[in-house]
Parts: sequence; structure tokens; C-alpha cells
Amino acid sequence: MQLDSQIPIVSHGISKRFAVRLALFYGALFGLGGTHLPFFPVWLKAAGVDASWIGIITAVPSLTRFTTLPFVTGLAERRYSLRIALIVTAFATAIGLSAVGAQQPPLLIFLVYGVTACLWTPMVPLTDAYALRGVARYGLNYGPLRLWGSAAFVVGALVCGLLVDVIAPRHLIWVIAATAALGALVSLGLQRLDNPRTAPVAQHRASAMLRDRGFLAIIVAAALIQGSHAAYYTFASITWQSAGMGGLTISGLWVLGVLAEIVVFALSPRFTLSPAVLVVIGGLSGVARWLITAQEPSVAVLAVVQLAHGLTYGITQVGTMGLMVRHVPVHVMARGQGYYAACSGIVTSTASILSGAVYARYGQNVYYVMAAMALSGAAVMWLARRRLADHHPHNVASGG
Repeated sequence: MQLDSQIPIVSHGISKRFAVRLALFYGALFGLGGTHLPFFPVWLKAAGVDASWIGIITAVPSLTRFTTLPFVTGLAERRYSLRIALIVTAFATAIGLSAVGAQQPPLLIFLVYGVTACLWTPMVPLTDAYALRGVARYGLNYGPLRLWGSAAFVVGALVCGLLVDVIAPRHLIWVIAATAALGALVSLGLQRLDNPRTAPVAQHRASAMLRDRGFLAIIVAAALIQGSHAAYYTFASITWQSAGMGGLTISGLWVLGVLAEIVVFALSPRFTLSPAVLVVIGGLSGVARWLITAQEPSVAVLAVVQLAHGLTYGITQVGTMGLMVRHVPVHVMARGQGYYAACSGIVTSTASILSGAVYARYGQNVYYVMAAMALSGAAVMWLARRRLADHHPHNVASGG
């Protein structure tokens, strides 16, 4: 996903150095996701937290996405300090997750985890904003940069899966915290970017995005499709563990999905379909995936279904970033990513809390709700596709 509207005039060495350091940070950031996403719920269960509380606690990051996250991304943009913001949030996350591990009662876990999430959740939109500025500055492609995050997710999930069979589940939080600490150290190597020249009407343009129906369609459709993963992210590992699967098998299933995602990111520069169509494909793939998952399939079928993650997550992400880079000026990119994350937070937190209640009573039938969400997201994007196709792309070099 390379921007054609700006011709980079920089040395190859500077461009390569930026790409390598960003790839390493993406790896550290999503390596944390590889340990946290599949196994944090397992640690919560080992700590004596029941299913309803697990649903509430795991919804906290999504809640912070529409409360504190827009404030953090906006502050970083106004201060022209995406790199500094990433360093501060990375160190705060490592400290916070270590503090979470010292708690026992569900309420205290909820409170400490909530404070940590306030500075952790902005890291992905801040990193994507930093990456898209680099894409514009150096003429790079987003997908090949982002795939290193997915590759690190695989490594994190496999390592943690192996450790599940070696250490007690109640110690998994320390593996998660150690991975966060590694990310904090890697953040120190991020390369400085030139600050974009901000036009006097930048603040107006930032708020004007929320009145742009095309932009709203982008963030709502993407939030619904990505939010449809809520039950999967929260209860898949618990369900598979209850079915007698070992830690390595659980990790293997997660890894299959992310490997498919990596392939999508690697091939994304060759995609010829419009970003809007890619998002629709992601949503319809989600419908099929969740309907099959609701049937409690065997491990063999699950292995095949997990490959659909490359479509439900990967191709949706590529399409969404393609739309964002065409519709959001570079000088308000962090704000745009913040608005998207906020919308996603509202949808995903609601879905997480709802999935906890539905799963506690109906088990795997919770995936029918996820299928309906994915279908809704695909419908929103399909209806908005012509508006988005007619939208005149912003000149990212000038910011307008």
C-alpha cells in the first residue's frame, strides 16, 4: 500500500533504517499480543476469576479506546511527538502489567488492568499513525511492515503455549509482562520523523472527519468486522482447553490464523481490488467463519477455519488502512487513527461484555452474534463503496 501522491526524496539507507526499526517495534508490540490475547484469559481463570468477570475485565482495553485513547493520540499529535508517546506508553505498559500480576481479587485486577490499558491501547493507533507517516515520507508499503508484527504474534503465542505445559497457568502473567518490557526497550530505537507542516485549519479538519459520512462508514464498518472477533479472542482458548486440548495445540490453532494473516500482508502490495471491496470480503468471510465455529467443529476443521483469519482480520486491516491513507490528511493521521480506535472500542467492548454473558449461558452459540456483527460491517461498507470511490484523495504531502 504505497502512496503515489508523494515522491520520497530520501536516501535508501534512511528509508531502510526506518523500516527495520519500525518492523522490530511492530514485532515487540504484537509479540505482546501473542502472549496476552490467547493466554491472559487463561491466567484470569487460574487466578480464580469467573466467566462473567473475565468478560468484563477483557473488555477494559476496548472501553479505554473510546475514553482515554482519543485524548492520548490527540495530545501526541498536538505535541508533534508520536515517537516520544510510543516510548512513554511502552514503558507504562510494562510496569502496569507487572502490577496486574501482583493482584488477586477480580475487582483489584480490573482496576489495575484498567489504568494500564489507558496507556497501552493507544500504542497500536499511534504505531499505525507513525507507520503511515513513514509510508508517505519514504514511499514504503504498509503490509510488508505490518507483517512482522503478525510474525512476532506467532512466536509469542508458540512460546507461551509451550510454557503452559511447563509452568503453572497462574505464572503466565509474568511471561506477558516480560514481553511488554522487551517492547519498551525496543521503542527506544524508533527513528525520529520530520514533523508534518500543519495548516492553520488543522484543528478544524480533525473535527471535520467526524462529519464526513465516508470516514464514518470506514470506521464503523471496520469496527463491526474487527469487533466480531470479540468472543473468539476472549473465549477460544478457554473453550479449547476445556475440550482437552494442550497448550501447544491451542497455540498452533492461533498460529495458523496469524500465518494466514502474514500471507495477506505480504501479498497486499499486489492487490488490485479497491480497499472498500477488501473490507466487504473480510466481513463476509467473518460470517462464514463464525457460523462454522458455532458448530463446535473438530480440531481438523478448526485448523482449516483458523486460516480464514487472514481474511476476517488481515484483509479487513489492509483495506481499512488503504481507505484511511486515502481519506485522512497525514498531519491529522494520529487523530484519525484515534477516532477509528474509539469507534472500535465502543463496538468491541460492548461485544466483549455481551459475549461474556451469552457464553456463560449459551456457550458456542455466542458466535451467531459475532456473525451478525460481521455481516453488518460488510453491509455498511458495501452501501458506502460508491461514496468512497468518488472521494477525491487527500494530497498527503500538503495535508489537503
